[in-house]
Amino acid sequence: MHVRAERHAESRGPDHAEPDADRGLLVELVRDARSVVALTGAGISVPSGIPDFRTPGTGLWANVDPMAVAHIDAFRASPVEFWRFYGERFATLGDKQPNGAHRALVAMEAAGHLDGVITQNVDQLHRSAGTDELVEVHGSIATCVCPGCGERVALADARERLRAEADGVPRCAACTAPLKPDVVLFGEMLSEPTLRRAVELCEGADVLLCIGSSLEVQPVAGLPLLTHRAGGRVAILTQGSTPLDDIAAVRLNGDVVLELEALARGLGCA
Repeated sequence: MHVRAERHAESRGPDHAEPDADRGLLVELVRDARSVVALTGAGISVPSGIPDFRTPGTGLWANVDPMAVAHIDAFRASPVEFWRFYGERFATLGDKQPNGAHRALVAMEAAGHLDGVITQNVDQLHRSAGTDELVEVHGSIATCVCPGCGERVALADARERLRAEADGVPRCAACTAPLKPDVVLFGEMLSEPTLRRAVELCEGADVLLCIGSSLEVQPVAGLPLLTHRAGGRVAILTQGSTPLDDIAAVRLNGDVVLELEALARGLGCA
């Protein structure tokens, strides 16, 4: 049992308290905790100009079937169609910069209030912001890999190859096979060492901050339950409901940048 969190109220669900009270409680929980971990989803990168996946009208999957463009079978069946989608995604992510939410987490980590960040995002923004202990459970666009011979190339090189090929498919220099982004596609398993590290962090956390995630995509969506079952507290900071709102000790629906910057100020590390 995480004894330092025991004196706080039990999880109270999504409609239990006024926002200011929850913000104060969150500062107290994080300040008192021995271990705090952040779990981030697409919502933390929206203020950087990167669309999330499920918002009607603007989400990445609003007008595209993810199984047709982001499944491993789609990559194998039609690299041209696959890279038509991912080439645009690479271009979209290329010039994006970390926002205040990313920087607030870096400040918390530097001050000893955050043990690590587990992210579902592949956009490299936590890395660019300076997060030290970073677990990228879905991989990263930082590199591409050849499924045939294992050649791994940096993002800039992959972009050059993409532009050079008439069909828009970056290819392996050694065997000419289509390169695959170093991300976990639908139909692929997460890296076992990466998932083990995420589980380890969540099981040991007194407080798990779930930020900008719908908490719907498994197996990552099950990580907060590990913290909850081990006696830790789950704080959910995201706009829109999630399937785990009922176990949240703190539930905030505000802008992620404002919420995290307020948390960092409350901890004296802004």
